[in-house]
Amino acid sequence: MTSPGLHFLGHSTVRVELAGRTVLTDPLLAPTVGALRRVVPMPDPVAWAGVDLVLISHLHGDHLHLPSLRMIGRTARIVVPRGAGDWLRGRGFPRVDELSAGEGLIDGGLRVTAVRAEHSGHRWGPRSTHGPDTEALGFLLEDGGTSVYVSGDTGLYDGMALLAEREIDVALLPVWGWGPSLGPGHLDPVTAADAVELVRPRIAVPVHWGTLAIAGMTTIPSPLRGRMRRLLHDPPRTFATEVAARGLPTRVVVTEPGSAVDLSERAAA
Repeated sequence: MTSPGLHFLGHSTVRVELAGRTVLTDPLLAPTVGALRRVVPMPDPVAWAGVDLVLISHLHGDHLHLPSLRMIGRTARIVVPRGAGDWLRGRGFPRVDELSAGEGLIDGGLRVTAVRAEHSGHRWGPRSTHGPDTEALGFLLEDGGTSVYVSGDTGLYDGMALLAEREIDVALLPVWGWGPSLGPGHLDPVTAADAVELVRPRIAVPVHWGTLAIAGMTTIPSPLRGRMRRLLHDPPRTFATEVAARGLPTRVVVTEPGSAVDLSERAAA
């Protein structure tokens, strides 16, 4: 297996280097998005330099973030759920491909296959930013010998077990979000461990945690302040404990937002 290069930039944004291609997932590269504030340092701009392919799992503003796409530039190829292409092209991004679950494309030596995600895909927002209602996706990245599963935002569903047949090397799995609670269509540390039982990846990297919080929630005294501070730290570690307690062979690699992912044997949580 050729080990992919991974860098967790925060939230659902991961730089993946595989098959000679540089991929960025759900880029969120700004200090704010709506009422949310980044609570960890911004990544160095070098982290999104030279991107060939951008994968957008769904259209929510913390996953399809137009200012961040503009920071990457107009030359990167962007993959979106089917039905969002015209909307994004109309905002000045000419290189857009659309996929539905089960469809794929080739970019150089990299094969990208869209897979189902159990999550809302609607683009909410005021008139200037709202958009279509599409499916939500995950993605499977393969170079012929190595596979990376990017789940996107998703709830648990039985069909995840089909991915075990693909012998996933690395799974990027969300383990929380940005608030004191989770709505439907999300994995928490326990259900993310359930997903590991179904998918059986060799390595799991928890994402979608520790990056964003509602403005003031971690600083202004309130009954939620202590809980929110814990939720910025604990979910990936609780996830690792859950996976270990079940005796699963998957190695969990907890990586702080903004850091390179160490896939070596010594990096297990």
